[in-house]
Amino acid sequence: MSEINGKVVVITGASSGIGEATAKLLASRGAHVVMGARRVERLEALASLIEAEGGSALYQQLDVTNIEQMQSIIRLAQSRFGRIDIIVNNAGVMPLSPLEALKVDEWNRMIDVNIRGVLHGIAAGLPVMKEQQSGHIINVASIGAYSVTPTAAVYCATKYAVRAITEGLRQEIDADIRVTLVSPGVTESELAESITDDGAREFMKTYRRNALPASAIARAIAYAIEQPADVDVNELVVRPTARLG
Repeated sequence: MSEINGKVVVITGASSGIGEATAKLLASRGAHVVMGARRVERLEALASLIEAEGGSALYQQLDVTNIEQMQSIIRLAQSRFGRIDIIVNNAGVMPLSPLEALKVDEWNRMIDVNIRGVLHGIAAGLPVMKEQQSGHIINVASIGAYSVTPTAAVYCATKYAVRAITEGLRQEIDADIRVTLVSPGVTESELAESITDDGAREFMKTYRRNALPASAIARAIAYAIEQPADVDVNELVVRPTARLG
């Protein structure tokens, strides 16, 4: 029996990319997926697809920068399934630009979604996991959590923060709760569509030429989940074979 079968999994940023791929894969392996994102029409379509294929899916509109909405989706999962086994804090934005462009609103949006969103996921889910004395928190970062590239200073700073928060949580948390950081290399997603700076947008077209499919990151997340309860996969970095960086 798979370690994934029957698990209750809350996934943020589930309307596209890594979140969508993860919901599909985990549901196909028997998990109950509870999906959150801002684009509720996409969540509805995804839930219908999962259910048509025999899976279990719930969804709720979610802005991870709003702690009340994060708490609400946790309550939804609890009320339907009685527990929370896994939270995948995946929601993120990436409007890259040179610092001298002074796109302060975009900086603040990255800080709010990429850092506060993860913290809100932890704040909403951790008390439940502590009470049930089990759980698994998976935070999605980036290879930007390990090195900085031009136009990505603020984005990388947010992902360094996710890496630090995840490691701090791992060290502090009870032994019954697992903590995993998943850091994708260049991956097919809609993240680049938020880039408003022309130079950064053109650079990303070249950079993404050898991108991983989102399903590759979903499989990495599944790998961490499916380990026996006494095995905690702390950190996974997944890059395309074709890239050297």
